[in-house]
Amino acid sequence: MKKVAYYKGCLASLSAKELDTSTQALAPKVGLELVELEAVTCCGAGDIHEAEPDYYLHLNARILAYAEATGADTLLTICNVCTLNLRQANWQLKNDDALRERISTNLQRVGVPPYSGGVEVRHLLWEIAEGDGYELLKAAAHKGLKGLKVAPFYGCQILRPSKILGFEDPDRPWSLERIIEACGGEPIDYPAKIKCCGFPIIQAREETALGELIQPIEQATEAGADAMVTPCPLCHLSLDAWQSKLRAATGKDFRMPILHLSQLVGVAAGLEESELKFKRHVVSVKPVLEKLEV
Repeated sequence: MKKVAYYKGCLASLSAKELDTSTQALAPKVGLELVELEAVTCCGAGDIHEAEPDYYLHLNARILAYAEATGADTLLTICNVCTLNLRQANWQLKNDDALRERISTNLQRVGVPPYSGGVEVRHLLWEIAEGDGYELLKAAAHKGLKGLKVAPFYGCQILRPSKILGFEDPDRPWSLERIIEACGGEPIDYPAKIKCCGFPIIQAREETALGELIQPIEQATEAGADAMVTPCPLCHLSLDAWQSKLRAATGKDFRMPILHLSQLVGVAAGLEESELKFKRHVVSVKPVLEKLEV
């Protein structure tokens, strides 16, 4: 088992609790021992990063420091936005000794352990797309997806900027497709799988955001997908909850089931409904479960 500091972020603590429960249940099956970080806050998303960059660094350095204090060398995330923010902050802190010392000193004044730069931030997607995690995934997915046609949706903040993220080619990613195939599903290819879901601008420019959102759902539907899967809870929120907004704006009722990554793998691994919590979704997942005879 690989010991990792587990940072679930805001959504998996609140509106997307199904992401947390399915991740916690899946983790031991793919060789991960989760040490949950309790005394941590939001990563600040893009808002604090833009408005108060120094505060943003302190906020994320605090999370990194608590992760390092667990003795793990990996901080596991389950959100694209958290992954990008923590990796950006970590990159700055690791490459600037004076900056890291100043921020660590400030944080120690309020009881936070010092951060030496010894933690690597990695998304669950990366942990199970290759290496030991992938081999364990193939063994764990014993129930399989029985040829279910699944459209992967990466979103933008787990692929770009590649200098900070760097796991795969941002224009030709492969990790979700590999996982879908390993679980016995059929990955559906379509152009909009690497686009933004529209979440960051929904409050300011809803029409523009819905124009972004409709592309992946419509393309996945036209390509014959039974469901979509995403590694990001913010993308999940957009794709799942806002299909009603699309219906009101366009008259198109897609009813496309949207799964979290841990739920998709969890179904293939035989997790219980109490762990998957599909009833928390806005768009019903029942058609998928019927096809899989779950």
